[in-house]
Amino acid sequence: MISDHFRVLMVDLGTGRGSIENLAGRDTVAGGSGLAAMLFNKHGLPESPWDDPQQPLIFTIGPLTGYFPLMSKTVCAFKSPYHDQYAESHAGGRSALSLRFAGFDALVIRGKAPTPSCLSIGSRHLDLKDVHFLWGMDLFKTGKMLRRMYKGAGHRSIWRIGPAGENLSAMACINVDTYRHFGRLGSGAVMGSKNLKGIVVLGDGTFPLPEGKEYPKLFAEVHSKMTDTDMMEKYHNYGTPINMAVLNGIHALPIRNLQKTSDPEIDGITGETFARDTLLRNAACAGCPVGCIHLGFVRERFMGENRYLYRQVSYDHEPIFAAGAMLHVTNAFSVLALLDAMEREGLDVMSAGVALAWATEALEKGIISTSETLVPLAFGDDKIYQEAVHHLGSASNDFYRLLAQGTMKAATHYGGADFACVLGQEMGGYATGEVFFVSQALGLRHSHLDAGGYAYDQKNKEPDVNGAVQFLIDDERARVLLTSMVSCLFARGVYGEQVLSDCLRSVGYTALADSTGIVSSHVQRLRWQTRLRTGFDPHTVTIPKRFLEVETWKGKINGNYLRSLKDAYASAILALAATE
Repeated sequence: MISDHFRVLMVDLGTGRGSIENLAGRDTVAGGSGLAAMLFNKHGLPESPWDDPQQPLIFTIGPLTGYFPLMSKTVCAFKSPYHDQYAESHAGGRSALSLRFAGFDALVIRGKAPTPSCLSIGSRHLDLKDVHFLWGMDLFKTGKMLRRMYKGAGHRSIWRIGPAGENLSAMACINVDTYRHFGRLGSGAVMGSKNLKGIVVLGDGTFPLPEGKEYPKLFAEVHSKMTDTDMMEKYHNYGTPINMAVLNGIHALPIRNLQKTSDPEIDGITGETFARDTLLRNAACAGCPVGCIHLGFVRERFMGENRYLYRQVSYDHEPIFAAGAMLHVTNAFSVLALLDAMEREGLDVMSAGVALAWATEALEKGIISTSETLVPLAFGDDKIYQEAVHHLGSASNDFYRLLAQGTMKAATHYGGADFACVLGQEMGGYATGEVFFVSQALGLRHSHLDAGGYAYDQKNKEPDVNGAVQFLIDDERARVLLTSMVSCLFARGVYGEQVLSDCLRSVGYTALADSTGIVSSHVQRLRWQTRLRTGFDPHTVTIPKRFLEVETWKGKINGNYLRSLKDAYASAILALAATE
């Protein structure tokens, strides 16, 4: 398995056939994010729309996948229906290890299946099966059917879309093994546009582990840091929902469509409340000893004589923020029920929650009416929001069809752009200040994980444009190295550059181990060049007025600092992409 080339499975859905390509580049792009950008530059169509059948849908893993703890993510790259530009989304579950055991560094899917289909791949097979009977099914029913159809529990990874993906919603996600997702920027719509209801990856092969003493010794050291120290305790215990109380306490939690940043009622949906009242169990991605996936439960009555079924629902900070704080739903079980409804439709929870928060305020202000929303949206009314989620996933009318293409597109058409909480896409769950707002608005993935802007805001009170821009560039570069390995970013405290270099050397990637700094800089540039080539201009990005009205523990947002920072970061991105 240790090689200086990538083994890429190319699939043409139009013919139902595949081929294997061996590509050079291991020592220049590593894998993961770097490999995804390289493959898009090779196979993507920058000038063609996102739903051109020949646009590639790309899945990549990294050189350390399967060899070290938390090297458990897969990178999905595509041209996004959200902005018609290059995009990345990351997910865990069994996706990465299944690809590793199937013997592939990447899967590239092109073309369009003649009928709604499911693609199944493994180390010795490729099959495209007609599943027209699944088209229109929600995500849960689809999952049950696919698990029955494809054997290999524990070795397979099942990726599937719901009605939102079929309806080409820019908020449609790809569900991975029930509790993980390629969540943001509309990867689910790309599958839908290709008539692809599901993908099943069967990890039915083997791969050898390195011989000698160096690898097992280093593995034990890394594993010990993950499990025997408090470095990962936060993620296992309460998980990221611990941030709810912290951010609420420092007036940095977006609430009621960012009309507030703190509210005592948030106590009903803190991480501590979820753990005490709703937590059933922890789960983990394959190859992870931490167990950061927290599963709560919802009950549903199915008979008059007090007969109930229950479903397990995963929760994290971002879903609780989007379905809870932004909609002012402050009961933990109500939030889980709303998350369950969003999962059923195959919607990205963050975008769906923020979009409905905007719609609720727009309805309150009389900008839209119930003729558009179909139901009387009201902050705190979880039952009504569950109905609205179904309308959003199903594109029930012109309003929901447009809203599903992005909050700002609906706000531009109907009005209310000033209070649309959009930073490149619907905002993440932080209102820490200027650096985070600019980081997400201009970030390559428009994600709170592009760089730690939220951390910079909390550690640095005084405005410093040059210092903040340098932090964002440097932090992104460090994260790009991790997402090219491909590591879960929760492990960034363990996997510093030297540790990553040691890990690479222990499994045989000596040249790559000696050039991690050069590789991370190269991949950072390559990703930005790819995004710009598909039409991105950071200087045209706008930040809505609502973000200037925010008040945190530091006081009101500094508008001059925000604008200066945005312009400086945009220039830095262009300069970075222009560097050879």
